[in-house]
Amino acid sequence: MLFCEFAVGLVLATAGPAAFAWQFGSSSSSVTQPAPPIQVTQPQINSTTYQGSETTEKATDGTIPLSLDDAITRGLKHNLGLILTSQSQQSTHGSQLQQLQYLLPTATGKFEESVQQQNLQAEGLRGGGFPAIIGPYGFTDIRASVDWYLLDLSALQNYLASKHNFAASKLSVTDARDEVVLTVGNAYLTCIADQSRVASAQAQVDTSKVSLDQAIANHQAGTSPLLDELRARVDYQTQQQTLITAQNQYDKDKIALARAIGLPLEQKFQMTDQAPYAALDNLDADAAVKQALETRADLQAMEEQVSAAEHARKAATDERLPTVKFSGDYGDIGVNPANSHGTGNATGSLDVPIFEEAKLRGDAKQAQSQLDQKRSQLSDLKGQIGADVRDSILDIQAAAKRVEVARSNVELAREALSEAQQRFKAGVSDNLAVSQALQSMAQANDQYVGSLYEHNIAKLSLARALGVAAQKYQAYVGGK
Repeated sequence: MLFCEFAVGLVLATAGPAAFAWQFGSSSSSVTQPAPPIQVTQPQINSTTYQGSETTEKATDGTIPLSLDDAITRGLKHNLGLILTSQSQQSTHGSQLQQLQYLLPTATGKFEESVQQQNLQAEGLRGGGFPAIIGPYGFTDIRASVDWYLLDLSALQNYLASKHNFAASKLSVTDARDEVVLTVGNAYLTCIADQSRVASAQAQVDTSKVSLDQAIANHQAGTSPLLDELRARVDYQTQQQTLITAQNQYDKDKIALARAIGLPLEQKFQMTDQAPYAALDNLDADAAVKQALETRADLQAMEEQVSAAEHARKAATDERLPTVKFSGDYGDIGVNPANSHGTGNATGSLDVPIFEEAKLRGDAKQAQSQLDQKRSQLSDLKGQIGADVRDSILDIQAAAKRVEVARSNVELAREALSEAQQRFKAGVSDNLAVSQALQSMAQANDQYVGSLYEHNIAKLSLARALGVAAQKYQAYVGGK
């Protein structure tokens, strides 16, 4: 009989699946480790991304006024590039919290109710002295478990790396605001330039129509040949083509502006600001570069990423170090809650890696490669910031000179056109001079509009290069 009891106990300890069993919770007393981090694919954000937006508003009747401030405010709310960057920040914060969990104790609780019945004959125990069926029998277990890595330097370094990555993501949001201001400001200034070109083209159409009417009248009166009328008609139709092209480009650029700031494409709007011109003098390139290196958020973000890569490299080194772990549980187990007794266990372990050389070296090489890449990118970004600042200052100075020259050319072309029209009207000369003057006037107007746009966008680009576009764009676009 003693042998039979021993055999039954051995079978129960080593038997496979029970004939039937009911269980709530886990039958294991070990603590479940946190699930692996969720792999989140970060969106690809580039200059094209900032040309889109999240449109949530409905189009309204009529035409709404839109100033540069209104456009930038809308862009900072709806622009896709800023939205995706902000969402990436939340994802990075989630990664930081996941890394923090590996430094904190993991506590779980369970309630387990088990009922089992064993068929010994199915297990091969047949013959006298062995019962065919054992059970049903069961137990109730209410238990809390704790699992805690008391010392894991590699996990600590990974958490510090995640903190720097989160700081970098916050700085990236700040930098994205400057990028939105540059994108929206460029789109708005482009529309203003287009509007000026349309107005100039319309003026040229009206002027050429006057010349055409005069040529027709002179031809009918017999004071000028048919050639003058034909030449005037060609000029008139050419200016009409220029107007059609300018209007089409204006309408397309307004669509691009609406896309960047989240306006419904069906919404009609009218720009209320005109292209300002205010000189930006006393620009010291060296001082501006120094200021940019202190204020650019993307540079600060890259420095945080370098710090994160340094901690990740240390984490790879610290994988060779021992880890100290505590595991424990305490609960109440028995036939039922009324007939039970408290039980528990506590385990401390020291885990030492003995032979993982290939993995450890591979992790170290990957971490070192990431660190080297971030350091190279940081060095390149510093150089790029210096180049951006100096390029913007050169563009401002060149555009300012072009504005002055173009303004003078417009005045001269206007005088030449008026003189040519008066001479043709008086019959002193044919309208060839009028045709040439019209072309010169159109060219001078186009050059003036283009130089004014280039001057304003260069100033806005300087604000972006200095990292102050979101805060001080008005001071730069309007002068200083």
